Amino acid sequence: MSEHSSLTRSTTPGGGSLSNKHPDHPRLADLGIDNGMSTPLLMLLRSITAEGNTTTPLAMSDVETPSPSVDTKRPAGLSDGPNARSKAVTTAEGTETYGMLNRHPAASKTPNSSSDSSDPFHFRVGVAEDRNKRCRRAMEDAHSFVYDFAAIKGQGYFAVFDGHAGKHAAEWCGQNFHEYLLDAILASPDQPIPDLLNQTFQVVDTRISRLSQSAKSSSGSTAAVALLRCEHVTDSEPKGFTNPGLSPRGLMESKGEEELEAQLDAGAGGDRRNSQGAGSMQRKHSGRRLRNFVRGLTGTEKRNSDELEAEESTEGRVEAIEAKADKEKGGMRRVLYTANVGDARAVLCRGGRSVRLTYDHKGSDTQEAKRITDAGGFVLNNRVNGVLAVTRSLGDTSMKEFVVGSPYTTETVVDENDEFLIVACDGLWDVCDDQTAVDLIRSCQDPQEAAKRLLEHALASYSTDNLSVMVVRFYHK
Repeated sequence: MSEHSSLTRSTTPGGGSLSNKHPDHPRLADLGIDNGMSTPLLMLLRSITAEGNTTTPLAMSDVETPSPSVDTKRPAGLSDGPNARSKAVTTAEGTETYGMLNRHPAASKTPNSSSDSSDPFHFRVGVAEDRNKRCRRAMEDAHSFVYDFAAIKGQGYFAVFDGHAGKHAAEWCGQNFHEYLLDAILASPDQPIPDLLNQTFQVVDTRISRLSQSAKSSSGSTAAVALLRCEHVTDSEPKGFTNPGLSPRGLMESKGEEELEAQLDAGAGGDRRNSQGAGSMQRKHSGRRLRNFVRGLTGTEKRNSDELEAEESTEGRVEAIEAKADKEKGGMRRVLYTANVGDARAVLCRGGRSVRLTYDHKGSDTQEAKRITDAGGFVLNNRVNGVLAVTRSLGDTSMKEFVVGSPYTTETVVDENDEFLIVACDGLWDVCDDQTAVDLIRSCQDPQEAAKRLLEHALASYSTDNLSVMVVRFYHK
């Protein structure tokens, strides 16, 4: 465990400064405005906060929302609907996932204990999410995970993104962040992972800011990202494993961004190529369009995106390799790296005790408040410039001078005492402390059931926010 992991401390937001309808914006009373006043400013504020103007259409799953007469697509594959889209969770037919986003490998059974070695994988992931329709009219969270990240067996990527002022920043991160992190690792394999995480957050923050201008969106997102990595233990510095079949795209140098994002535009429902694919994306999409054209001429029924994805599951993709190290030269270790901005949180269960691996960046934190005032801003009612409750995020372009995208990072060597990891947005942590969350699911060996249990606990505890909960159960051999 790195030293800075132990410096993490919990901060509790002042309840009086939160708005039930939208926790990222203050109420008039919080700004010191008298409701009895009649001024042009007050009239403007009332018009903005009127019931007819603050409501967002209900989730598509609850009501049938008519499609707009004109189909206007936002750049980078972002959708115009109210709800953030996360890649659908699927299960592969075999053990290879080829780096597909949100795809589980097939397994014969789930281990009955954390020490059971019958499962060939080093971890299993469970995800549960809920819009929380009692309090929220739109889902602005996104999540993503990847088994065998960077085509190395046993490695994993896990992330939750909590959007505010719109869902576009969170949706973009859910679809693209892992690609940028992979590119950073492939381009600089010998650089420390905390440094690469920091660089990735900065590049992603810049990319979202650029897209915000063309998409006319000022949304932002908190983020909690975790990377489980296999490393050589050497006499000098530990080193990671690399798969020779992968090469960087150039995303860290702002190359290939449009090509990557075009995958979302090209396929309905957010189809995209996996992180570990090789070859030309343009050639693949051209081949798909040609096959659809031929099927149309021959009368063959056009298949859906899931069937096409299964058909191309081995096209140009790189199989994951085993992470093996010479025990005489030090052996191998697994390291959990985390990075976060805002109040999305990652909590590790170590021997039954909770260990927080992230830092809550809030206006109520004295260190963050000093940073903002030193930069020329101010904190009013625990909100940056009286508006935003979090002090660090991805996006929020209009406040980027104060609300930075620099993450807090940790590095933790995983051992047999580490049972599982919880990655969740503040919708859970607002109503549940770290140790309570650990105690609730410690006896639950199925990570999917564990994630569902935490979500139900948050709803029963009257959480007023969107909910996204990810549980990663570790298996030690």
